[in-house]
Amino acid sequence: MKTARDYLTIFGSRQQQRSYVRRLNWAIVLLCLLTIFLIGIYRYRPRNPAACHIFFSDSCSKYDDQVLTVPSRALTDDEIASQVVVTEILKSYPVQLKNPKIAFMFLTPGPLPFETLWDKFFQGHDGKFTVYVHASREKPTHVSPYFVGRNIRSEKVAWGKISMVDAERRLLANALEDPNNQQFVLLSDSCVPIHNFDYVYNYLMFTNVSFLDCFDDPGPHGGGRYSDHMLPEVEYKDFRKGSQWFTLKRQHAIIIVADSLYYRKFRLHCRPGMDGRHCYSDEHYLPTLFHMVDPGGIANWSVTYVDWSEGKWHPRSYRPHDVTYELLKNITALDYSLHVTSDKKKTKMINECVWNGTRRPCYLFARKFYPQALDMLMQLFSNYTVP
Repeated sequence: MKTARDYLTIFGSRQQQRSYVRRLNWAIVLLCLLTIFLIGIYRYRPRNPAACHIFFSDSCSKYDDQVLTVPSRALTDDEIASQVVVTEILKSYPVQLKNPKIAFMFLTPGPLPFETLWDKFFQGHDGKFTVYVHASREKPTHVSPYFVGRNIRSEKVAWGKISMVDAERRLLANALEDPNNQQFVLLSDSCVPIHNFDYVYNYLMFTNVSFLDCFDDPGPHGGGRYSDHMLPEVEYKDFRKGSQWFTLKRQHAIIIVADSLYYRKFRLHCRPGMDGRHCYSDEHYLPTLFHMVDPGGIANWSVTYVDWSEGKWHPRSYRPHDVTYELLKNITALDYSLHVTSDKKKTKMINECVWNGTRRPCYLFARKFYPQALDMLMQLFSNYTVP
């Protein structure tokens, strides 16, 4: 016969069992909720970058360019203002237009020797382009209707000085007045097209980057031109070099015209003969600017071909006897760009030309051609420009 103590012992044991079962059930429920929560975090993107990185979701890549890291130094007021402007410009584009155009901007000292060739290139494509001419020494007399009345107010330009950048900015400002201009191509008087208009138009209009040359040269003709006077805004590690002949998306063209902070640094501290260095703003300002503000938005090569293989201060120039079908077809087939550092190592850097994820030929234009090569180029144009 069970005593009262026995019943109490049994009752207490059952109570302990029920309590244990309840705790186990709650643990299972909490585990299930936590599992569902974690699956949700990894399956669906967080609504803000902070949550993303707290939970280490693989969707954080969406916010990689938005997460604010602690800077190594306090930013100046001008830098903060510049970052705000750049961010807002980049967020505002692209804009879909019914009639997007290419602005062809010619930077020339005077007459354009290849104007008739460009006339042939433009024929039949009215409404898809606009022409702007900055003539720094002599006002040209035009023979093509596409160029008549297209001169903008110009000022003198000195090779290697900030006036070259000023002329580029002046061309961009004039071209930006037309809201339909969505691509901006800078060309010299010695540039020629090496593809037909439709090929060039599609190549530029459907790209996701600006074709701006940009590379790191640690040698005397690269980083050796850097001045500490550019600190704190421009550090040595960000100083870049590249060809001045670019094609830009509209948002990048606006950034150049709007920029005063970095432009001022180069105007004051990147000049020939400064501190014993020969710094040329047209080779360094834009590559450095976009390496700092939108490195993922540029291709790091120019679509204008030039041959530096002779190792001189100026690239190879093509005389009439140099201009052959084989030369032009070889240029149009190149699918990589080459940079060589100016230090003792002479390191060759080969950059594959990737257009929207697909490797394609790099070049749409070429320079430098002597004016006397016009007749040969006119004869060959229809043949070598077939895609």
